[in-house]
Amino acid sequence: MSNLTPREIVSELDRYIIGQNAAKRMVAIAMRNRWRRQQIEPELRDEIAPKNIILMGPTGVGKTEIARRLAKLANCPFFKVEATKFTEVGYVGRDVESMVRDLMEIGVSMVHKEEAEKVRIKAEKNAEERLLDLLLPRTKPKQSTGFFMSSPSGEIEEAEPPKDDTTREKFRQMFRQGQLDEREVELEVTVQSGAQVEIMAIPGMEEMGSNLQSAFSNMFPGKKKPRKMKIKDAYQVLIDEEADKLIDPDAVNELARERVEQQGILFVDEMDKIASRQEGAGGNSDVSREGVQRDLLPVVEGSVVNTKYGMVKTDHILFIAAGAFHFAKPSDLIPELQGRFPLREELDSLHKEEFYRILTEPKNALTVQYKALLKTEGVTVDFTKEALEEIAANAEKINEETENIGARRLYTIMEKILANLSFEAPDKSGQTVVIDREYVKEQIDDVIEDRDLSRYIL
Repeated sequence: MSNLTPREIVSELDRYIIGQNAAKRMVAIAMRNRWRRQQIEPELRDEIAPKNIILMGPTGVGKTEIARRLAKLANCPFFKVEATKFTEVGYVGRDVESMVRDLMEIGVSMVHKEEAEKVRIKAEKNAEERLLDLLLPRTKPKQSTGFFMSSPSGEIEEAEPPKDDTTREKFRQMFRQGQLDEREVELEVTVQSGAQVEIMAIPGMEEMGSNLQSAFSNMFPGKKKPRKMKIKDAYQVLIDEEADKLIDPDAVNELARERVEQQGILFVDEMDKIASRQEGAGGNSDVSREGVQRDLLPVVEGSVVNTKYGMVKTDHILFIAAGAFHFAKPSDLIPELQGRFPLREELDSLHKEEFYRILTEPKNALTVQYKALLKTEGVTVDFTKEALEEIAANAEKINEETENIGARRLYTIMEKILANLSFEAPDKSGQTVVIDREYVKEQIDDVIEDRDLSRYIL
């Protein structure tokens, strides 16, 4: 991340997300500010709080994708959660602090994977020795056998290695050349005991449930069970086991905690759903919504959350909230929570031009995906420019006439257009199919003309 300027971050996001330049610039600045903060002396560093962001805009315009791609780019702990999963204690739902515990789990998993990669060479060497032990158990040499012997001239010369060592080296070469990959071996693997108990935690008391789960796991540890598997699969299992032996779990937990506290990103979606939509509406739902906001406030503001890996401070975790805000507005949130999200950016609705770019420009464009899927059947699919323009125009038209679901509309239209071809693809192996404007019209015109039907199908 230290090598990426805001301009480079935006450029990387452009590879996957079309438009929304203002939102990209805002999150790029937020990420760069996190790096800048790390360069400041510790005394002032702790005083600089992250500038949390609210992204507003209709569904399907790229809010979640921006945050997801940003986290992947930065290689930092990232967790996405819907605000509607949380409710005030006493109502059905999850404890707000559980999202910090989930983020910590992701951080530990990420650091463990990195540490395993560092010790992989040694783990592979140890795994190879264990695998050879399975194929050819070592035999103890007899007492009378030595590795050196006297020659008739009286000189000491090295004797031939024991026969089993010679065979072992032959097996080693065969394994490295892949000649033994399909052979089966019996390997002892750790399995959870049958006495494992699933704890149903009371809403608001998930941490207690987690502690009970750990206690039961210690009482009934996993057992070793013999299992037959191919050598190439057994090798991977042994690498993982050897890597675990070489990694210090306490150091992993400490590094993960520091990374979560300093670089973690929590993406809270559906933020508008917990906003009270009108004054004095009353009812349990409004009480619950406001309760979630009040529970969310200390976590966003900065608090200490107890996890099974230790206490985690949330003071410098970056929170990105998102929501359509069709009915509710950010000003409907309680004032204290509004103040914790000082940066706001409205994402634009998508139109015909953006839909066309979405179909052609991104690295993972829908057209690329469908071509790859049908290529597996031996069918080559080509889209003409006119066909893609027709699809983009229809996506804009349907979004205007029905619900605006943004770029997700392209999924429904593309699936409708290619439904017959996907069904008949196994019978068309070796053929090339050109999707032109006429083909598109033929597949979806009847649905688009019937407005009632298009509400259900598209």
